[in-house]
Amino acid sequence: MARAEERAAQPVELKTYIVEDNATIRENLIGTLEELASVHSLGWAETEGEARHWLARHGGAWDLTIVDLFLKQGSGLGVLEACHQRARGQRVVVLSNYATADMRERCAQLGADAVFDKSNEIDALVDYCLALSEAPGS
Repeated sequence: MARAEERAAQPVELKTYIVEDNATIRENLIGTLEELASVHSLGWAETEGEARHWLARHGGAWDLTIVDLFLKQGSGLGVLEACHQRARGQRVVVLSNYATADMRERCAQLGADAVFDKSNEIDALVDYCLALSEAPGS
């Protein structure tokens, strides 16, 4: 019985897709989340079009998508729209330097589960990922 309880307490690895056009930020983010938050990166995109294409082809294959608002081409807002029909347990969060109150509201209207500011809310993103990985059937 103890083994079943131990298995239940183990965090679930979050299959995560990253939409971020800055290679340094993207690599640091992936490294940090994989090390600290039970995240497994499935891949990444630098443009809205690449992200939309990947998400359309991999509908149920991911648990979490992290989206920057400003991309090489297109916008993270368009990526949020592309995630509108996601499965119940899939989460989409925004990580941006432009996390103003108005932008947070707009992202929520488009279905974002959370919005984090790159400059001062990385710890909150890590905590969010940890909570997701520990929640049964999230």
